[in-house]
Amino acid sequence: MGKRKVLNESALREVRLPQEGELLGRVIKMLGSDQVLVKCMDGITRRGRIRGKLKRRIWIRDNDIVIIAPWDFKESERGDIVWRFTLPQVDGLKDGGHLPRDF
Repeated sequence: MGKRKVLNESALREVRLPQEGELLGRVIKMLGSDQVLVKCMDGITRRGRIRGKLKRRIWIRDNDIVIIAPWDFKESERGDIVWRFTLPQVDGLKDGGHLPRDF
């Protein structure tokens, strides 16, 4: 069995919710070199690193809603970007109450 290929994001039907230790956040600014500035739901602004698996498949832009997993050390400063939501998925999160309307 090989890897499951996703040719475009509209083919994805599942919506991944944040698990324990992960937070929702909004990308504020692209810093370059696979680094982004993310404003998290807990009010802390963290520097997020785009993981290699996502870096090759998905484009992350300003104002995207992402799931960030804070590191074990420097947990208030750094984290890994785990998932990016598409616009229909963001609307579903807002309707489901997982994401505030004004975020």
